[in-house]
Amino acid sequence: MQPGPLIGIIFAVGAILLGNALEGGHLSSVVGGPAALIVLGGTIGAVIVQYPFSTLKAALKAAAQTFKKPSQEASALVDEIVGYANQARRDGILALEKVAASASDPFLSRALMMAIDGADSNTLSETMEITMGQQEEHGEDAAKVFEAAGGYCPTVGIIGAVLGLIHVMSNLTDIVAVGHGIATAFVATIYGVAAANLLFLPLAGRIKLQVRDETNIRQLTLVGVLAIQEGMNPKLVRERLSSFVHDHGDAKAPAAAAAAAPASA
Repeated sequence: MQPGPLIGIIFAVGAILLGNALEGGHLSSVVGGPAALIVLGGTIGAVIVQYPFSTLKAALKAAAQTFKKPSQEASALVDEIVGYANQARRDGILALEKVAASASDPFLSRALMMAIDGADSNTLSETMEITMGQQEEHGEDAAKVFEAAGGYCPTVGIIGAVLGLIHVMSNLTDIVAVGHGIATAFVATIYGVAAANLLFLPLAGRIKLQVRDETNIRQLTLVGVLAIQEGMNPKLVRERLSSFVHDHGDAKAPAAAAAAAPASA
């Protein structure tokens, strides 16, 4: 599990509550069950209206995935592809048919099978790029769900504040109660703005980063399979794929490297 998101949320909420306390505020003044119900319930309802359940399910899955460590490291994938390159150079590309199905990633397995089946480099590249584009689009849809929630949340918070003010204005006989009621009404606004900027929008950004990293991993895979198909020396395959790997093990796909592989293939 990656602790970063939880640490960020805890730090942000803690800093806000600490600042409120230093200004003389009380925790009870910013805690409101009805306000939370209005903001979260209204936001969730609005998002459900906008997106189908399949997209919402995918968004929740993508959000949960951002709290986990990446399932595939670029450096490990490079080692795997170089291993396939060694076997193909030694025994021929048809020898990979026995191991392609057990590859660590379905995308890699599919690309290898296309190369084994005799697809030319242009066909292989175009087919796998279509798959990459579709997967990237689905990932972007998941991020847009949380972006939409971040857009609706502050507005629903204003609705909650207005509802509270309506309730207060209906009884102006008790001035003390009026002041307390106005303060309570604005809690919904705080919840709306806080949920949008501390939870929904950061999650959307994190999902986008995850989608980018997954796309880069697939680009690395495609470049590697095209190099194997070309019959490139395994040492040169590793050299070509090394440009996708950061010092910290993250994937990176320079446009020049991605373009060079199909061209040379």
